[in-house]
Amino acid sequence: MIRHLLVIGAQRCGTTYLHTMLDSHEQVTMARPANPEPKVFCSDEATGRGAEWYRETYFAHVSDELLLGEKSTSYLEDPKAPARAKGMLGEIHVLVILRDPVKRAISNWRFSTNNGLETRDLETALSENLAGPRPWDPSRTSVSPFAYLERGRYVDYLGPWMDTFPATSHVLFLEELLGDGNLPETLWAALGVAPELAGRDHDEAVNESRGEPPVLSGAFLGTLRAYFEKSNRALSAHLGRDLPW
Repeated sequence: MIRHLLVIGAQRCGTTYLHTMLDSHEQVTMARPANPEPKVFCSDEATGRGAEWYRETYFAHVSDELLLGEKSTSYLEDPKAPARAKGMLGEIHVLVILRDPVKRAISNWRFSTNNGLETRDLETALSENLAGPRPWDPSRTSVSPFAYLERGRYVDYLGPWMDTFPATSHVLFLEELLGDGNLPETLWAALGVAPELAGRDHDEAVNESRGEPPVLSGAFLGTLRAYFEKSNRALSAHLGRDLPW
């Protein structure tokens, strides 16, 4: 029986790394093309085309794999995406990958800057983000390229996914994946594939920004840590585990 999986981790949290880890497993294949991301479940119109269209469009390359996966980071921020996905595909596995929200914010700024979307320096952009969201052009990006801080309040986005797929939602942390270099055998087993068939050729798959990372002043770094403190506590309580940052 063909089963489906979605990678919905926040932008700049290691979704490309996770995508490559999954695609390296002999019994798993990921959607093609991977770029641009499919984002099918961000649209009622696309979802309405049905499961047959979805598989023909993104999984025509499938041979005998057991698990078909897709990575679209925009899903995490769309509260309607879980219901759309369940309506088309039924019960699926959902992998959420997260990282230290301060490091994620810096990486998001670097990505927006490198892609010509951001012109402010790092501390100015983040300081202004503390005051509220900045308008953005939806014709250029599917989600705001300036949501550096609110995007890191992960617990605000998990509810619809974990409510819709309570038994098959799995939260991972980039810090732990990079430390070990592999998905846990228990997770492979939960996904219904053989742990021993996982590939190991994904060490170069981290999607790093170009250039040296900027350094925040100590005082401003403390401000950001304080900003995320409540959200981090709520996330830790929601997951029933300590966070690796």
